[in-house]
Amino acid sequence: MLRLNQRGLADREGWQAAGIELPRFDRERVARNTAERPEWVHFGAGNIFRGFVANAHQALLDAGKADTGIIAADTFDREMIDRVYKPYDNLTLLVLMNARGEFRKKVIASIVESLAADPGHSEDAKRLSQAFASPSLKLVSFTITEKGYALTGPDGRYLKSVEQDIQGGPEQPTHAMSIAAGLVYRRYLAGRYPLALVSMDNCSHNGDKLKHGVVTIAREWVERGFAEAGFLDYLADEALVSFPLTMIDKITPRPSESVREELERLGIEGMDLVVTSRNTYTAPFVNAETSEYLVIEDRFPNGRPSLEAAGIIFTDRETVNQVETMKVTTCLNPLHTALAVTGCLLGYTLIADEMKDPTLRKLVEVIGRREGLPVVVDPGILSPSRFLDEVLGERFANPFIPDTPQRIATDTSQKVGIRFGETIKAYRNRPDLDPAQLTGIPLAIAAWCRYLIGVDDQGRSFPLSPDPLLEPLREHLAGVTLGDTQSGIKVILSDRSLFGVDLYEAGLGGKIEKWFYEMLAGPGAVRATLERELGRIEASEGREAWS
Repeated sequence: MLRLNQRGLADREGWQAAGIELPRFDRERVARNTAERPEWVHFGAGNIFRGFVANAHQALLDAGKADTGIIAADTFDREMIDRVYKPYDNLTLLVLMNARGEFRKKVIASIVESLAADPGHSEDAKRLSQAFASPSLKLVSFTITEKGYALTGPDGRYLKSVEQDIQGGPEQPTHAMSIAAGLVYRRYLAGRYPLALVSMDNCSHNGDKLKHGVVTIAREWVERGFAEAGFLDYLADEALVSFPLTMIDKITPRPSESVREELERLGIEGMDLVVTSRNTYTAPFVNAETSEYLVIEDRFPNGRPSLEAAGIIFTDRETVNQVETMKVTTCLNPLHTALAVTGCLLGYTLIADEMKDPTLRKLVEVIGRREGLPVVVDPGILSPSRFLDEVLGERFANPFIPDTPQRIATDTSQKVGIRFGETIKAYRNRPDLDPAQLTGIPLAIAAWCRYLIGVDDQGRSFPLSPDPLLEPLREHLAGVTLGDTQSGIKVILSDRSLFGVDLYEAGLGGKIEKWFYEMLAGPGAVRATLERELGRIEASEGREAWS
């Protein structure tokens, strides 16, 4: 049997016989170097970090282009460290899966330390402080999800944990932004050493969100006498501290039971799936798609790893913005959200299965190709049409990526303004285009409102995915059942804070409202509405082809 730990890697013939690639660098030497002169700390020990970021750094280590590893820290879920890092000596088994069913398996060994970033673990906190005080530290990266940067709740007030951190100062913070601010303050006190703080989360203007979080906490501490005023000057000096923008794109879903079974069939022990007390789904392995993109604004005051050798793209701020806009507003994220809400309504549990449904495939093709590409931002370094072709032809249709509409439907209220609202605004700003011409996007919005009822297309109740605005949104639709023709949907569709625009002023509110009630008409009404409206587009495309 093969064991995923440092000692187990000695059986190189066994791993090779199982078809699993092993690291080609001296891990013990790299660990010693990291202990003495750390260069990279990462917060957020989840799947996309292990399956993408750490894999990219391993390529440098294997090629002799780096000689230190990554220190992984988690601010949210200590069990990640205790259950999937330390028992396996910080190793991860990466399984990359393409749509043809070909698996590429490799051991990721570039993470050489794992720490819990909370005040309850004094030794880990001490090690993090040492790393941040080291002049050698070059970058601190984050994959903590968009919620990890939020300091306030829906009411605009500081979250309880943030308020406690503000009142308590930098000694024992608990919120991710307070922890980061406290550690950067230690670096400031140690010698004002330069550093790049790099958000790699899948959200718009991620570097700006990170900067806002850290600077806001720092300002509150300075005002209360917990930190020197010079700390704010240090954070504002881009020659010393940078917050680069990035765009990241890789699907790393929950660990798959079928992948676990395959790994155990190959003789690998201990591949059990883990669900933590904080509802994190994880495992000693990461299953992920082969496609991956990471574009980073090249601002690193203390230098950086040569990650371009691993396929990472470094460019200027404007280009990162354009790539992110292309992906988030046109070529991927809007399609994902459309599949999420319609998939939940139509009883699907896999995105790949939805792509076999001609109606749902047509919906995302309309949103992406017909409605998105006319207003897409072309970044130059990536082709929007080719990116979209890969999304529709390879990525979403990959049956070996167990990604679910239920997962993607999480926090939809936080996404619709960017994923749909930006295209609507672009149509309003173009004299040759009219938002009223749109069909796919308003269908997706109508489906989301229908989703909020919590009743599927067969009339069965289903659990809604977590969303910070779920309760207030559902209050507008309280008591609505199949067959109803009245509700508070107008309040939702006119909410600029949701969509970035009043959908009635954009000429879409009436259409969406009409389709919402048609989707409520009875069992099967969601599919019937989608088929009818998308069928009209197909008919018009046929007429255009003949004309």
